[in-house]
Amino acid sequence: MIGLDTNVLVRYLAQDDARQSSIATRLIENTLTETSPGFVSIIVLIETVWVMEDLYGADRARVTAIIDTLLRARTVVVEDAEIAWRALEAFRAGRADFADCMISAFATAAGCTVVYTFDKVAARDSGMTPLS
Repeated sequence: MIGLDTNVLVRYLAQDDARQSSIATRLIENTLTETSPGFVSIIVLIETVWVMEDLYGADRARVTAIIDTLLRARTVVVEDAEIAWRALEAFRAGRADFADCMISAFATAAGCTVVYTFDKVAARDSGMTPLS
């Protein structure tokens, strides 16, 4: 397995730096295989979403497509993929940030009966409970 950092995924997705994007593309498209896949940690997944939204203006549909593609790719292993799928479904269905959906999904998977937040959108759309 080959670990992938956020900047490698972003260079591949954004194709914004000729040299680094070319290197990232070769790695992802030609080096990664089902028997030697790329590993994407939860931290890298969340950072990638944040960078694509905040720095590259990716909308919710684009972000959803990125996450979905990574989770389905046979040449990529996403850490705790089942939890990431649950977070993606919450993200797809509502307006909460992807990170909030991940927080809720991980807490639920850990056995938490409630996840408190002051964020009203996260409470409404990610499964958290408002703390007031």
